[in-house]
Amino acid sequence: MRAGRTAIELLAPVLLVVAAGVIGIFVSQTTEIYFVTALISVSTVVAIYVFVGNSGVLSFGHISFFAVGVWAAGVLSIPEAEKPATMPYLFDFLGSTTVGNVPSLLIAAVVGGLFALLVGLPLMRLSGLAAGIATFAVLGITNNLLRYYEKIGPGLNTFSSVPETTDVLQATVGAVLVIVAAFAYQRSRFGRLLRATREDPAAARAVGVSIYRQRLGSFALSGFLAGFAGGLYIHFIPINVDAVYLDLTFITLAMLVIGGTTSLWGAVVGALFVSALDSVLAEMEDGMTLLGRTIDLPSGSRIIVVSAVMAIVVIVRPGGLTGGREFSLPRLRPAAAR
Repeated sequence: MRAGRTAIELLAPVLLVVAAGVIGIFVSQTTEIYFVTALISVSTVVAIYVFVGNSGVLSFGHISFFAVGVWAAGVLSIPEAEKPATMPYLFDFLGSTTVGNVPSLLIAAVVGGLFALLVGLPLMRLSGLAAGIATFAVLGITNNLLRYYEKIGPGLNTFSSVPETTDVLQATVGAVLVIVAAFAYQRSRFGRLLRATREDPAAARAVGVSIYRQRLGSFALSGFLAGFAGGLYIHFIPINVDAVYLDLTFITLAMLVIGGTTSLWGAVVGALFVSALDSVLAEMEDGMTLLGRTIDLPSGSRIIVVSAVMAIVVIVRPGGLTGGREFSLPRLRPAAAR
């Protein structure tokens, strides 16, 4: 019985993502962009959930790990012959190295994980507001390094010549892999210990649990998965440093909060729900015809609506759309004996 419940908790988010991927195959090329973006968002939000959901510590800095994944995969996958024109100041080993799609994704994940481990060494001693402020500082520092330090990337310029290999299939497979990794972690001994520190830190310390070590391990794994998601993103669409800063930080945290911060099911549902809402609002900002009427929203309406939805969810249903619980089938009560 318990094994069946565990299988359902994993299969539900996986099947939801696969269903989104299958639908994305049969839509138009214009609409397919929204599906790929949503699937990459699932990978990103689940990566954030691994730390935030299990530790209870809010992090504003996880897009830093996503961003370094973007930079690592982007710089290393651009053909060597084209790098001098767009990135003339690169370190020699970066300028002379080109790797394929899958190796670039693995490198992006490793770079994201190592960066998170390095950052986490001092930061994971903090809790509450102090931890949130410190992670936000990391986001600002990372953004400025990527923006102005042209030895590691294009600086303010948009990435160009990166092979666009992230399609619906790869985005779906990537999201499923991230979900499986997150599920395996939360069901592991380390995931259970970290959730124990979230629920009762004093009791966890009393039985010998190191809150620092558990948070640091989760932070590094979360950075690894976020870096992988960043690699998927740069292989999907050309972006610049502004695309991986405050707006992306807000929208991904909104997805997690709206879906349900403390469950993997909530992270997936929130990512897909907000992505769908954001896509519809984007069409409305460009002028969308509905029932014979043209809806033309002013620019910026997407953020306003998503913000309002997040506020309403926090007030009306603090646990998110899923109540912060994993997916489960309703229990059938045995019929009363006659």
